[in-house]
Amino acid sequence: MSSTRPTQLLALEDGHGAPLAEYLYYPADKLLYVRWHGHLTGAEVVRGVQQGGQWRNQLDYSYILNDKSDTGGDWSEALPWLQYEWLPLAVSAGVKAMAYVFSPDRENQFATQTFVAALRPHMAIELFENVDVALAWLHQQKRLSDSASAALPAAQ
Repeated sequence: MSSTRPTQLLALEDGHGAPLAEYLYYPADKLLYVRWHGHLTGAEVVRGVQQGGQWRNQLDYSYILNDKSDTGGDWSEALPWLQYEWLPLAVSAGVKAMAYVFSPDRENQFATQTFVAALRPHMAIELFENVDVALAWLHQQKRLSDSASAALPAAQ
């Protein structure tokens, strides 16, 4: 991650007052870091993503670090909403890549694999076991994107 300090956008709690998700923004990296916590359900994931979406038009981010390493639970009920509601908005807003740090919880694996498969045709996405490797991959994606943009001829 860059040396700039992140801006904490939101610390969201679940329906029982336990931590659900933290949203951090790294402007120099154009990175939104979402760190999830606890036992996730489909309803909590949708609510968390909706709350996080409030910055879509206010912040310039093209990269998302979706960290579910500290979670459990089956959130597969959120998959249709994520695919048909969230994904088109994220792509139109300019999200280019997502690094997904998965949960070791077996209940979570089906939803994770289905989510990644749905996103793959629309943006670069990879699964990771730890945050550091995920961040390194996101920085590589940013460098590739920056290089491709620099290689384009300037508009006349």
